[in-house]
Amino acid sequence: MAATLIERSETKVTIQIEVTLTKSMLQTEEAILEAVNEAGALATGAALEGFDTDGSALDIGSTRYTSKGRLPKTYQTPYGEAVVQRHVYQSSEGGTTFCPLEQQVRIIHTSTPLFAKQVSSKYSEMAGGRVVLDLNDNHGRKVSLCLVQDLANAVAQLARDKEEQWRYAPAKMDEPVATIGLGVDGTCLLLLEDGGRQAMVGTISLYDKDGERLHTIYLAAEPQYGKEKFFDRMDKEIRQTQLLYPQAHVTGVADGSADNWTFLGKYTKDQCLDFWHAAGYVSQAAPAARPRRKSQQKQWSEERCHRLKNHEGAASAILDELKQISPKRVSESAKEGLKEAITYFTNTSIRWTTRNERLAVGRSVRE
Repeated sequence: MAATLIERSETKVTIQIEVTLTKSMLQTEEAILEAVNEAGALATGAALEGFDTDGSALDIGSTRYTSKGRLPKTYQTPYGEAVVQRHVYQSSEGGTTFCPLEQQVRIIHTSTPLFAKQVSSKYSEMAGGRVVLDLNDNHGRKVSLCLVQDLANAVAQLARDKEEQWRYAPAKMDEPVATIGLGVDGTCLLLLEDGGRQAMVGTISLYDKDGERLHTIYLAAEPQYGKEKFFDRMDKEIRQTQLLYPQAHVTGVADGSADNWTFLGKYTKDQCLDFWHAAGYVSQAAPAARPRRKSQQKQWSEERCHRLKNHEGAASAILDELKQISPKRVSESAKEGLKEAITYFTNTSIRWTTRNERLAVGRSVRE
């Protein structure tokens, strides 16, 4: 053991650390990390025991609970595992047991609050396997993938349970908010056991009168059946934002998915097709439009994307041009790309000419 608990009181612990110095700085640093982790686990264990009861009977409502004794439990901490002897209670009628220490400390799935915070924070930025590697390589903490996933899910469930009660102060703007931009997008994910699921993301962006972005609220939903739960969350955020800026113009940005437009239509005075989705279909048509040289394909795409972003009615004109292309002597993939582009622009053209009497293509709020 590199760390030894020397003395402990109600408010303080004294721990002695011994580190072997070697001629390799990396090995020495690794030894220091190991010793510090041992000390941290010892100190955390001592701190946890301070939250336990003295074993006296507890009356909760009309039910009396008595201790079954001090039983060992392994808790996950930022420094390593801490084994703690703590009282576990049960009523005289049997049934569910509970541990006052865990309620006092706010233990989450056998983990201390700080470790739960660290893991969930990392898991929000990287895949579970990467979190396992990061904890091992950079923190000297060896944990399983299951622990990471279960802990992150437990934190997420707590957040969902508390969401209705939480209120946050909106960011203070230096300039008046003239426009609220709403954006939604999603993709279908094929999960190994559960089959197809819909993963959704959304943005609520605030702009000044010159079109400069002031602030963006980002939302996301884990893969699930349909979009209903995600749209419910967006509804709440949009309504709250509109209450703060009732005079702001509201516009929407999305791709060609019809249900996204149905949702945005409840709030927006005008809608705008996501430029990047439209530009992607232009690029797909380029090999059929200019089949001989890739340089010509790039130039053809850039010219039409420039029109999409800057010229009124460009999308309708590009659609007419796509229909006139005769895809002879080109690959099957080029023909398929042209067909998909025509279908996309045809569908969006019908939608926009019906709603706004024009096809509007603009920049995504994700910029």
